[in-house]
Amino acid sequence: TIGKLAAKLRASGRSVTLGAADTFRAAAEEQLEIWAERAGAAFIGGERGGDPAAVAYDAVGADTDVVIVDTAGRLHTQSNLMDELAKVRRVIAGRREGAPHEVLLVVDATTGQNGLQQARLFNDAVGVTGVALTKLDGSAKGGIAVAIAYELGLPVKLVGVGEGLDDLRPFDAADFARALVAA
Repeated sequence: TIGKLAAKLRASGRSVTLGAADTFRAAAEEQLEIWAERAGAAFIGGERGGDPAAVAYDAVGADTDVVIVDTAGRLHTQSNLMDELAKVRRVIAGRREGAPHEVLLVVDATTGQNGLQQARLFNDAVGVTGVALTKLDGSAKGGIAVAIAYELGLPVKLVGVGEGLDDLRPFDAADFARALVAA
């Protein structure tokens, strides 16, 4: 999702840096570096198992129009991860005035009610400003987005509809509602 977002921003004429602050997941940095290259974005990584906040600090210091920092997020039930995400947010805020300007929670459309708890915990830790709903290209309807929007007042901003660089779209509520109730 981050690589696709970087591509959209690059297509609109902005310079972009991607920061790989998911330093614990195997191959996360390598995967993001490939997407940065595809999107024509600059890339900043760190040591495997290193401090994610240090990567975020370096990335936010980049001289580009937009910086997108990828963080860990699959293990929201671990309080250490939530603490780490809060630390990353504090570091970003201290590094650039007004930052972070956007905090997107990426939610897989196949996620069930667990997604609502995930959204609650992430929102508490980092102040989520919107949702990017992914994997809407399959049989998943993404109904969890309705629960997140209703319960937490978080807008769905983007939808992922495939694996390609151009498969990220702005959220359209009417289209989503039609697809959600279609037979």
